[in-house]
Amino acid sequence: MPVTDVTTDAKNLTMTVVADLAAPIDRVWGAYSDPRQLERFWGPPGWPATFTHWDHTVGGKANYTMNGPRGEKASGTWEFLEIDGPRAFTVLDSFADESGTPDPNLPSMRMTFTFEQTAEGTRMVNTSYFASAEALETVVSMGAVEGTTLAMSQLDAVLQGLRDYAQGKGTNVELLDDTHVRITRLVEGPRELVWRAHNEPELMKKWLLGPDGWEMTECVLATEVGQSYRTSWAPTGDTEGEAFGFEGESLLIDAPKRSVQTERMIGMPIETLNDLNLYEEDGATLITLYVEYLDKETRDMILATGMADGMEASYARLERELLAV
Repeated sequence: MPVTDVTTDAKNLTMTVVADLAAPIDRVWGAYSDPRQLERFWGPPGWPATFTHWDHTVGGKANYTMNGPRGEKASGTWEFLEIDGPRAFTVLDSFADESGTPDPNLPSMRMTFTFEQTAEGTRMVNTSYFASAEALETVVSMGAVEGTTLAMSQLDAVLQGLRDYAQGKGTNVELLDDTHVRITRLVEGPRELVWRAHNEPELMKKWLLGPDGWEMTECVLATEVGQSYRTSWAPTGDTEGEAFGFEGESLLIDAPKRSVQTERMIGMPIETLNDLNLYEEDGATLITLYVEYLDKETRDMILATGMADGMEASYARLERELLAV
């Protein structure tokens, strides 16, 4: 993760984030001054941001909405106070409705971003200035420190490019905290086809099989929010193992970018929240799955089943059977 330090200072009414980034200053500035790049890391995992308005001039405004996995929304607005590219910019950041109207019941803060070239890349310092101790406490209590740290953990993929970030690394599992895991896999193929491969039964049955020797015996998918799905697998031939399956409900569908579902192993009460995100760059698609577990014990138990190995076998088959055609 690029964040090296997050501190709050009740005396000076500030929160400061320091991040050391392995990219030149012009590249970092590009990520912060382009809304399409910025929205890939401004919201924390599970709450991606969409910038709906962008006027990158002094006095101009930017409006954004972060979309939670269960349909929740949290919006904000920036007013650009100073712009000194590629070294710094300052905004007035306010909680707002989706149209960009500030919420008078929640605090606003002045945020400065500075970028300094280092031997390894660029150091970014983001300092938020609050009008009162109560305002600082309110924002911190809303999870600003944890959310900022997790949001910044997505920046490497933006700055490096998808292939440099993930090519050849297979299925990568990152523990974000005690209950959240991020799983990534780069596949060579367009996002539209990768989305179809996750949402069309005849395609899913060709690749979503785990290790060799298994077949998908049931594939009932949810095509609308609120619908239920059910998928089952069984061993074939001399393969050892017992049939199993998963079921759950669709919470969000934003084709071809994102889908969120609950997931339970059939016959078991344990439920996870699976947040699938697809991003395409230069013909390659980064599959990112955020998984929310009930607790650390459940997380560790499920990861210990060899889940990641089974996913890697399936993703390799996806490239081999579908994307290479």
